[in-house]
Amino acid sequence: MTAAEDGGEEAFAAWFVARFAEFWRSQGAARSEGRIVGYLLVCGADSSSAEEIAAGAGVSRGSVSVYLRRLAELGFVRQVPSPDPAARARRYRMDEDVWGGFLRNERAYLKNQRSLAQAALDRLPGLDGASRRRLVNMRDYMDWLNGYHEVLSAEWERFKAARGPAVPPAPGGPAAPPPRAAE
Repeated sequence: MTAAEDGGEEAFAAWFVARFAEFWRSQGAARSEGRIVGYLLVCGADSSSAEEIAAGAGVSRGSVSVYLRRLAELGFVRQVPSPDPAARARRYRMDEDVWGGFLRNERAYLKNQRSLAQAALDRLPGLDGASRRRLVNMRDYMDWLNGYHEVLSAEWERFKAARGPAVPPAPGGPAAPPPRAAE
């Protein structure tokens, strides 16, 4: 374990944000965007202003503005009303089940990619065999994967129901056994 992992909660949260950002970047996204997602996962607030996110994630206010828009489009965050009606700052919240939401939102991507492949097959009849096979595989893969999204979403909901509330006990408290996978 690193000193940050072994330190207090604040040190660990900073380490988590940095580590999450590295995983995020390894998938082709921007490190700053990953820092924002990492921060929102562990910030502990019901909602955060852009300024709070910038400070907590350790990124510029401009990056926060750019990446919050993108993350909202992807379904990772949404704008919410401020608890203080007099406050002017916009507030942002990450859904508690952002990963299940990601699964749901990915379906639109699959449908759009499938339509794009079909359009190319329809509008480019002169394609050679290899190009045509690539497009057919693209279209059919998107159909196939989209079909499994329904199964995955249903299984995720069953898993959560079997697990019970998503709030684990505090360290040192009794640990509930993880739910068994569907057999």
